[in-house]
Amino acid sequence: MNIAESQQAVLDEISLFQDWQERYEYVIGLGKKLPPMAEALKTEDRLIKGCQSQVWLDATVENGRVRFAADSDSLITKGMIALFVRVLDDHPADEILTADLSFIDRTGLKEHLAPTRANALGLMATQMKQRALVFAGGD
Repeated sequence: MNIAESQQAVLDEISLFQDWQERYEYVIGLGKKLPPMAEALKTEDRLIKGCQSQVWLDATVENGRVRFAADSDSLITKGMIALFVRVLDDHPADEILTADLSFIDRTGLKEHLAPTRANALGLMATQMKQRALVFAGGD
């Protein structure tokens, strides 16, 4: 499944929920399913700066594909980063860098988040692309 298909799958799932509260619970559920991040990786250099909650993001490359690990001390923020991990994990860096991540706007979540949490979505997307940039062109 490519990035666009992963984004569409997320949008299709979210569209099944009738109201923002159900969508909010769906995102929290995604965060709970996010594989645990090793405590040793929760370092200052892996924190996403500017987020209200602490959000750690790590990226490695395996067989030319970027693998992301993430965690947060907030359930909703962990769910938000889990959305991006689900969409971007295990794709080539060049594909991540060219991905249009505006799908997050179509989830309808931004309108129901506090402004600081809504801004965090943009920070997360930017940081994931910046981490992928390290591995770009290395195929």
